Amino acid sequence: MKLKKYYKKYKEDKARGKDYFKWLYKYTRPYMWKIGILMLVSISMTYVSIEYAIASQKLIDMAGGGKITASAIAVFVTLMLVNMIVSMIVDMFTTMMNEKYTFGIRKQVFDKLLFSEWLGTQHFHTGDMMTRMTSDAGNVANGMVNVVPEIIVLIIQLIAVFFTLYVNSPFLAIFALFLTPGGVILAFIIGRKLKRLQIKVQESETAYRSFIQESLANILVVKAFSNEDIFSDKLVGLRENRFFWVWKKTKLSIGSNVVLNGTFQLGYMIAFVYAAGQIARGEITFGTMTLFLTLFGRVQAPIAALARQLPGVVSIFAAAGRIMDIQDIPLENRLESVEMKGAVGVEVSDVSFAYAKEEILHDVSFDIKPGEFVAIIGKSGIGKTTLIRVLMNFINAKKGTIEYFDEHGTRTEASASVREFVSYVPQGNTLFSGTIRDNVLMGKLDATEEEMWEALDMAVCREFIEKLPDGIDTVIGEKGVGISEGQAQRIALARALIRKSPFVILDEATSALDEQTEFELLQRLGELSPKPTCLLITHRTSVLKYCSRELMIDNGYVTMQDL
Repeated sequence: MKLKKYYKKYKEDKARGKDYFKWLYKYTRPYMWKIGILMLVSISMTYVSIEYAIASQKLIDMAGGGKITASAIAVFVTLMLVNMIVSMIVDMFTTMMNEKYTFGIRKQVFDKLLFSEWLGTQHFHTGDMMTRMTSDAGNVANGMVNVVPEIIVLIIQLIAVFFTLYVNSPFLAIFALFLTPGGVILAFIIGRKLKRLQIKVQESETAYRSFIQESLANILVVKAFSNEDIFSDKLVGLRENRFFWVWKKTKLSIGSNVVLNGTFQLGYMIAFVYAAGQIARGEITFGTMTLFLTLFGRVQAPIAALARQLPGVVSIFAAAGRIMDIQDIPLENRLESVEMKGAVGVEVSDVSFAYAKEEILHDVSFDIKPGEFVAIIGKSGIGKTTLIRVLMNFINAKKGTIEYFDEHGTRTEASASVREFVSYVPQGNTLFSGTIRDNVLMGKLDATEEEMWEALDMAVCREFIEKLPDGIDTVIGEKGVGISEGQAQRIALARALIRKSPFVILDEATSALDEQTEFELLQRLGELSPKPTCLLITHRTSVLKYCSRELMIDNGYVTMQDL
């Protein structure tokens, strides 16, 4: 039974491993020729380093003979300078490519989130997504730009230096290489454990960042309940949890390096004693001894470096797996755009929707005619916002159909494309940091100054904006810090209205407005020509007098009645 379980786990790991390689290849392909050039330069520097060691031997032997030529010094200095300059250039270009690679992953993950199903993105905390886009993307980039190429270069260096040493001292070459299996075995033993620890480290980083992000976003709530000390202590607890996993991973990495380096130091000491014995017997010169020890060290160095690169390799796969989780979110259904003329209505037939197993909407059917104002009412948490999300295709109905149609009979099924002719004002404060102008123009990036002020007038914003120090160019903070809730709500309304969409959805969008401002807004909205269709989620009875019908949601069922 155990054997069967282990075999199944082996097959799953093997399949997942293939997925890792495919994903890494896809993201690395645009940079492969650049990485290849840097690798060739690094490999060529292996030859330079060997020549440098040989030049050192010749210089020492010349010094022992009492005569050093200028050409020998020139060759020695030139090789040293070439090594320094080329290393500096390689480091500079590697750093820049690392940055481009990291941004490339972040951009593609960001785009994936933008165009994926909204409900799929909600399975991840925003702090978790930030960690995957920053820390994990950085680990993958560093691994593919630095770690993997360095491993390949180290292997080539090992082969080249080994044969150079073998020509000069077969015993030392074979002895140095004899230490390799120990490093490989050690790397294999700790590799799997390091990957598990790396995942734990990233998970602790996610919890740490998520807590900070949520705390700062809701700092007023923290202060309102006098929870400053509690939150401060919780942050310390999260930091201690992260420290625990970082410490375990670090101990394992350092311990393996100590064992490996100790083995190599012992080997170097034996090589030193062996070469010293040859000098004592007059079999080699001091210069040859220097060459032996230099080459011996250069055989050992790649082996030690390969073992030290193990955590980097582990980080690549651990980070890639976490990013791939985001890549697995399905994309939104987006049909070809259809041009709608005049006001737009919607027909909903037998639509049901459930979060997990809890069904929120049951066989919902209704139709809203072009130009109608319809109020959506019902108790809090009954499914009003869920219905709006289904209508806008933020979430997909479990069954049923939704079709939009205009006054001329043009019809289109609900998909992400319907948002091109639907304006939406969600509940809550949804403004971005920046100027008021920037926030309004999000609704229509190419809007003229006249169109912008027309939308602001419709949302009853002109009076308070003109009193601000910088007017429309006043900078506000995240979620509208610097203006009142009512003013922020009106700017959000202007952002939606500037599009002049034929279908408008307001989700508690007038809750922070006084009755007079609400009256002016809805009156202006109803006077537009052509008159848009408007759905209003509301708890205010005052809104009902502007509507021709109301849509009541109760226990997942919908009823429609005239007002």
